[in-house]
Amino acid sequence: MQHLPFDQPGKFYKGNLHCHSNISDGRQSPEYVCTFYRSAGYDFISVTDHFLSRYGYPITDTTALRTEHFTTIIGAELHTGTTSMGEMWHILANGLPLDFAPPLPDETGPELARRALEAGAFVTCAHPAWYALPEADVIALGDVHAIEIINGIARDHSDKIDSTYMLDVMLGQGRRYYALATDDTHFHEKHGDLLLGWIKVKSEALTPESLLDAMKRGHYYSSEGPDFFDVRIVPGDSVQIRCSAVNHVFVTGKGSQSIYLHGNGLIEAELSLKKWRSDFCRITIRDGHGRRAWTNPIWFDE
Repeated sequence: MQHLPFDQPGKFYKGNLHCHSNISDGRQSPEYVCTFYRSAGYDFISVTDHFLSRYGYPITDTTALRTEHFTTIIGAELHTGTTSMGEMWHILANGLPLDFAPPLPDETGPELARRALEAGAFVTCAHPAWYALPEADVIALGDVHAIEIINGIARDHSDKIDSTYMLDVMLGQGRRYYALATDDTHFHEKHGDLLLGWIKVKSEALTPESLLDAMKRGHYYSSEGPDFFDVRIVPGDSVQIRCSAVNHVFVTGKGSQSIYLHGNGLIEAELSLKKWRSDFCRITIRDGHGRRAWTNPIWFDE
């Protein structure tokens, strides 16, 4: 499967693609944010301040904070207009140019997302569960890369951390998106929004360009804690998984279709696909603390 990362050249790098600094509504400086994540063992982050007029439409420049062993991806959380629910659009864009232009007065969310894609960004439908984004609005965004399935700050803001349901609805309709877990860190005192979701990207180099290229190819997985070490699929036969110790393994597809394995301290699993009737699957593992990790969707026609 060309979109699985495990056989790709390079190594896995850990990163967070959604966080805010005091350039917008975060509580800490970009320097503090980068130092915090670097000290926590992350290899890269993207400071994605709110691209709004009240903050001066910032694209936070973190290039000076890159080191030999830690890098940053320039990005922003883009906003414009309103969704069909009357909420301002939230669109995550990683890999923007520093001179990305503010939205025009009548620019819609889908138009802004399209412009970010054309600028070379990895574009994600941000936290649909958090603001109850309707299915039609997700579809209207067009060919964005991913749906943010975990948004850490939403856990204590509204108990809406999890948007995996929206990903599954889209996949069941034949639409193709990757999954993305993030913190959306603001360093709020009252919100536990730190180190709750991240990705592991298989990349040949720890550079923004290489990381973005790998992400656009789907060569990563998302996690709250567990690690995938290998996933191999023989369509119509089986899926084989190696991972850190977990208690539950799920392979899910269209609608309610699933196969699973439960046990204590599982580090290997093989599940039969002989009766599988979905044209895609995705794999979730869950450890004894309830923390999960997710592969990107795997389509059997690729």
